[in-house]
Amino acid sequence: MRRTLTATAFVLAAALLTGCGGGGDEPADESKGNGSAAPESGKPKETGGTAVKEGASHEVTIKVEGTGKSNVMYTLDDSDFAQVDLPWSKTATIAPRGAENEVGRLVLVTPGTTTAADGTLVAAGCSITVDGKTVVENESGAKGKPCSYKLK
Repeated sequence: MRRTLTATAFVLAAALLTGCGGGGDEPADESKGNGSAAPESGKPKETGGTAVKEGASHEVTIKVEGTGKSNVMYTLDDSDFAQVDLPWSKTATIAPRGAENEVGRLVLVTPGTTTAADGTLVAAGCSITVDGKTVVENESGAKGKPCSYKLK
């Protein structure tokens, strides 16, 4: 009796594993079946079953003016905080995605201080250029205001 139960348990386990797709090396043909589209392996399924709409690409340049070294915090295609030699600039091609098309994508550069001609510390100047047109500019000494722009 015990052998019969053990054999039955192994047969049921094998049937369950085969039915769940755990036994074959061949990929399943996703064009057959119930018509639901499964995500490609390695790629996450988009939320809501729809693709994320990407907006038009823009070439964006952030600049920090001055002389010497300064700390700079920025958000462009990535975000970073670094000590740089002035003058400094960084360019990236950015395309708003999804909700950024409606509300905008924040581009930000916050310069640190630099030494003025009279030896005092002042905020370094900054600017943001989109597709060759300057959209934000803060001159050196502008009370440390960052340059920010919502790209749509």
